[in-house]
Amino acid sequence: MPALFVTNFNPRFTGVSATAAAVLATQKRGLDAVLVGHPLPDCPAPVPVLRAFSLSRNVPKGLPFAIWHVRRNAEMLAALVARDILRLPVRIVFTSAAQRRHSALPRWLISRMDAVVATTPLAAALVPHVRAVVPHGVDTARFTPAADRAKAWAATGFPGAYGIVTVGRIRNEKGTDLFVKAMIRALPHLPQATAVVLGMAKPAEADFLTTLRAEIAAAGLTDRILFPGEVPSDAMPGILRGAALLMALPRYEGYGMTPLEAMACGVPVIASQAGHFAEFVGKTAGEIVAQEDWAGAADAAIALLSDPARHAAAAAAARDRATGLFGIEAEVAGIRSVYDSLWKAAPSTGRA
Repeated sequence: MPALFVTNFNPRFTGVSATAAAVLATQKRGLDAVLVGHPLPDCPAPVPVLRAFSLSRNVPKGLPFAIWHVRRNAEMLAALVARDILRLPVRIVFTSAAQRRHSALPRWLISRMDAVVATTPLAAALVPHVRAVVPHGVDTARFTPAADRAKAWAATGFPGAYGIVTVGRIRNEKGTDLFVKAMIRALPHLPQATAVVLGMAKPAEADFLTTLRAEIAAAGLTDRILFPGEVPSDAMPGILRGAALLMALPRYEGYGMTPLEAMACGVPVIASQAGHFAEFVGKTAGEIVAQEDWAGAADAAIALLSDPARHAAAAAAARDRATGLFGIEAEVAGIRSVYDSLWKAAPSTGRA
């Protein structure tokens, strides 16, 4: 019987989905694991939640119970149904990345977890039942540098000799407007660059996007600041390999994986003081600017991309930091230590 159930109830491939996929793709090598909900790349084919309930009725061989690893409110709720209503032999582990206080419902749900894995010390300070602080890691075998960055960028189909990319939903919280302002300032100084916003705009953000497009048109940069929409997850490594720079200027970010994915591809990062970005970038892999300092981000991009030797050094440092400090294997090992602590503590009724 499966020892691990990993849930993914969001049909869209979000940052949470990316972290779950990277972890499960590695976990499946050492555990009998089941994906519940929607598909994830390089992971087992998913099963519906009712099938997961059925599979959870039997105790895994050699273990006192199975573990449900959840990352979203609806997933916590489903796991609570399994443990507390159906009285199945399971325990629940929740990953918390939020760096601000949760609202009432998730606070209550988290209070019912058997163990919490926090991604940063700040995230750990905001929730109960924390067993370990384990930063998210990146799959450095999937996200790799290009042998020829210019050819990789040309293969994306985007114009220009190289790209400056940002990744995330088009909305105020993600700082899409700050990226646009930075590019309006920077691109006249970088004539071979194309800026690309990789992310979707939901209907609620239609006016926000219209305003951004108008600002871009007024600057005469419509053909150099592009909005191709959301791209498939399997296309992301190829796009990042071809990029010369990733810029991330969110007003809030719980953790933020796209800078790490870019760094694993040997791409320097210019980012705001949000998420875990400063820890990723350090002093060598790019630059961290103050919140909402789009002008500073633009000037940093101009300076970095105008200096080939400095850019090459930052690119090499980005890959080195991603592989040496933030590889997926370290995250998987940290999470496994939490699972093992629960299994070794049995017999225990926990909160079931």
